[in-house]
Amino acid sequence: MKIEQIYTGCLAQGAYYIESAGEAAIIDPLREVQPYLDKAEKNNAKIKYVFETHFHADFVSGHKDLAAKTGAQIVYGPTGMKLGFNAIIAEDNQEFKVGDLRIKLIHTPGHTLESSCYLLFNEEGKEEAIFTGDTLFIGDVGRPDLAQKVIADLTQDKLAGHLYESLRNKIMPLPDDLIVFPAHGAGSACGKNMSKETSDSLGNQKKTNYALQEMTKEEFVKEVTTGLTPPPAYFPQNVMMNIQGYDSIDEVLQRGVNPLSPQAFEAAANETGAVILDTRGPQEFAKGFVPNSINIGIDGSFAVWVGALIPDLKQEILVVSEPGREEEVITRLARVGYDYAIGYLEGGFQAWQAEGREVDSVTSITPEELADRLSQGIDGQIVDVRKQSEYQSEHVLGAENAPLDYINESMLKVDKNKTQYVHCAGGYRSMIFVTILKARGYDNLIDIKGGFGAIKASEKFPVSDYVCPSTLL
Repeated sequence: MKIEQIYTGCLAQGAYYIESAGEAAIIDPLREVQPYLDKAEKNNAKIKYVFETHFHADFVSGHKDLAAKTGAQIVYGPTGMKLGFNAIIAEDNQEFKVGDLRIKLIHTPGHTLESSCYLLFNEEGKEEAIFTGDTLFIGDVGRPDLAQKVIADLTQDKLAGHLYESLRNKIMPLPDDLIVFPAHGAGSACGKNMSKETSDSLGNQKKTNYALQEMTKEEFVKEVTTGLTPPPAYFPQNVMMNIQGYDSIDEVLQRGVNPLSPQAFEAAANETGAVILDTRGPQEFAKGFVPNSINIGIDGSFAVWVGALIPDLKQEILVVSEPGREEEVITRLARVGYDYAIGYLEGGFQAWQAEGREVDSVTSITPEELADRLSQGIDGQIVDVRKQSEYQSEHVLGAENAPLDYINESMLKVDKNKTQYVHCAGGYRSMIFVTILKARGYDNLIDIKGGFGAIKASEKFPVSDYVCPSTLL
């Protein structure tokens, strides 16, 4: 028996490869399926099933492509949704054989109506592990407010009530020595307070997970719905792609991994209205970039921020990246449903610059340089683009909180005619904020290198007293 967690940090997502006696199953695969195919081929195993815990909102699953390439059957729990592809809609407690293993589907509505967990029995018939999807995380449970964006007449309170029953009647009676393998860890927007750990024993979760403690249904509903922030706008669109189907990842890559000379790149930008997405690091980007580019660095929470800030999944995108990373960028865009990258700048920004084409830049200064400016009477407003909870826990006194997450509302707090000194926690989000507003005609924005961490370390600015974020919920 082989159980392997395949964890993708930028999405805080866990997929699973299970193998026994020449047969394999994949649970919650990512969009790019070649790694699963390679793993099965290396082990001389045939992928028999693709088990889905629910219709994911935060990424596009690879179930459809994986089934097409292997002949595997896709399995979902009970659902009233009409799918755009062939799948087994399993009944509660239905079992599936994978080699010498048994896998039982346990229907656990709550995060969504079709949410299901998969209980794995080993070769001796003993309960070995449970793959809980977004029903049960380490230290948390799935938020119950996402499916209501897709299915009418659902409320988060109704779903939270279902989740209470699922956890207590279906999960908690299971043995304490079961290993819990969830679909996400810390950093995912599918829960509100997940642990950085990506597996644990069920017994330990019964002791430590707030949602599994003794309480009434009413108390549970209040607990899991308090402190929820609005989900990213792309979530409902990803759900529908997972239900209805999508273009093959091969087609997406063929369309997007399309080298364009600087001249062809400029023509495409002018003719199509495509977003120019520069994925280099923020400080490298600041030195020079193609005018009207927005910067979302590939080495940060790339897919999450693309999804939050580019509302239309069908938006055409032109990519500027470090040479050699173009396919990685296109793949990571496709993970969250952005399938319409139409090409990339061949040779990167250096090729653009070498031809003497127009370039733009962002002024980025250290906290010490900011302090010098202010001491010289060069006025300006400090803008903190971290989440409200981060700002409330600790911030520069007098700073304006304008969270990047809600940039259309936040930009209304920014005075176009006044210098704005913009910071986040470490410099990643502030550059995104500056470039999006710059593309919208805001020209008086200055980035603060190193973000709040550097500001605090400089001891040049008065900072509010620290408040533990958990007390803000």
